[in-house]
Amino acid sequence: MKRLIIFLLLFTSIASFSQEITGDELLEKSIQFHDPNGNWDTFNGTLFVTMEIPEKSSRKSKIGINLPKEYFSVKATRDTITTEYTVDKGISSFTFNGDNNLSEAIKKKFNLNAERAKMYKNYYTYLFGLPMKLKDEGTIIDQKVAKKTFKGKEYLVLKATYSKEVGKDTWYFYFDPSTYAMEVYQFFKEKKDSGEYILLSGLETINNIKMPKNRAWYYNKDDGYLGTDILSSQK
Repeated sequence: MKRLIIFLLLFTSIASFSQEITGDELLEKSIQFHDPNGNWDTFNGTLFVTMEIPEKSSRKSKIGINLPKEYFSVKATRDTITTEYTVDKGISSFTFNGDNNLSEAIKKKFNLNAERAKMYKNYYTYLFGLPMKLKDEGTIIDQKVAKKTFKGKEYLVLKATYSKEVGKDTWYFYFDPSTYAMEVYQFFKEKKDSGEYILLSGLETINNIKMPKNRAWYYNKDDGYLGTDILSSQK
């Protein structure tokens, strides 16, 4: 009987160990949930995002992403101001209230420049392309998957760092342990108590890709609320 108990304990331990999931395996399972047909690599679509910010009027953005043609655009309106940035095969352009012949004073005041256009391109394609974008070159996936309770729910947590050419931030991605849906992501900068966490809720299916519909942003250091952006496939 004693030998049987020892054998069962050993078998249970081995079985439990065999069920441990690696970082790459977790990422693949999440991609299978969000993009089961592998559509992200050929994504060509339009996204509409409303950004709700405390004590400010909402910002409405129309975002065009065509990965095969290397084209990106974002047209954002808040109150009476509309800015539009475009990156077409690496060439950036921008307008302010429909005008591209702008004074240096306007450019400086509203931070209108080619670098910002590329920043928006990288920002939006990264966030809307998650978790698929975690397979990009320069992304380093930690193979040790953590189990962590966050806001009262237990998650499988994936850690991602980046080569120095790509970025310095450390990111953590929280996945539902049963569906592998991505429900939270969080990043830290080099400075202590830096970075933010983003709570994801709802799903919007665009080009057969399940994208988080609502993203609520908070500071890591004090849980200070920054705002929520709401995704839609229609204006």
